Amino acid sequence: MADDVLVLAEHSEGVLADHTFELLGKAREVAGAWGGSTRVALLGPAQLAGELGGADVVHVADHPALSHYLPEAYERILTRLVEQVQPRLVLMGTSTPGMDLGAALAVAWDAPVSAYTVDLEVEDGTLVARAQIYAGKLMAEVAIDAPRAVCTVIAGSFPAAAGRVEGQPQVEPVATGELDSLRSSFTALRLPETGGVDITTADMLVSVGRGIGTQDNLEVVQELADALGVPLSASRPIIDQGWLPKPHQVGKSGQKVKPRAYLSFGISGAPEHLEGMRNAELIISCNTDPQAPIFDVAHYGCTLDLFDLLPELVERLQ
Repeated sequence: MADDVLVLAEHSEGVLADHTFELLGKAREVAGAWGGSTRVALLGPAQLAGELGGADVVHVADHPALSHYLPEAYERILTRLVEQVQPRLVLMGTSTPGMDLGAALAVAWDAPVSAYTVDLEVEDGTLVARAQIYAGKLMAEVAIDAPRAVCTVIAGSFPAAAGRVEGQPQVEPVATGELDSLRSSFTALRLPETGGVDITTADMLVSVGRGIGTQDNLEVVQELADALGVPLSASRPIIDQGWLPKPHQVGKSGQKVKPRAYLSFGISGAPEHLEGMRNAELIISCNTDPQAPIFDVAHYGCTLDLFDLLPELVERLQ
């Protein structure tokens, strides 16, 4: 088992998170390079194991305390599982569970941890991780020359399709008796009001940033979004000022989006924002600063004044 890779599956309301499949695809690649197996820790509904065909083994811990994420319960089971299985690498998302458990598991298991990871490769048998530091302003590359390691990976770093594989993994139950005496319990899941907008499912987005100047100017961008029949999204400064509700925010502290087309206006391209939209199939950006970081990821761009460009676009569409 020394060269196996273990993925922590995440789920909510009985649905596996997309980044679980992103991690599973990368786990198959890394484990294959080492000659090991791909394993998944499924802490929750056992019926979800059938969706994890990309794994060789699924370790299922099915208990009422695991139906929703509960830090105490997850840490107990996961720590005991890695001690039993002894994988070479544990992968989890840079999400609420991952940010809670990554460091805790690393300490309990005496393993190094790479947080905010965006890429993993095996070079001459050694795992090399690339990770964001200083909120993504710098990238660190480190060779993890250790018998075991933990990596928390930013969602969207790997293609989910690589982990959505048909198959019949071996299912192994995990004992959960220790969860009958927890000191904490799950009370309720409260989701933010969306106002009927879900930017994560949109095929196209029109997004606006600080360059819009004032809240009154949002109307200009909204006209384009309406003409295209798509939602209006925004970078964090727009949300922080209360000009649009939180569900419209694209970025690390907002929503990760992968539309077929992403049109941005007045967005400079801070790392926090790029993390949320860089995987769009087509990125078209407008910013008067030719050195704006947004142009590093844009497929097409222009440096026109958005207030000159947008009315022309709306007129053409109408």
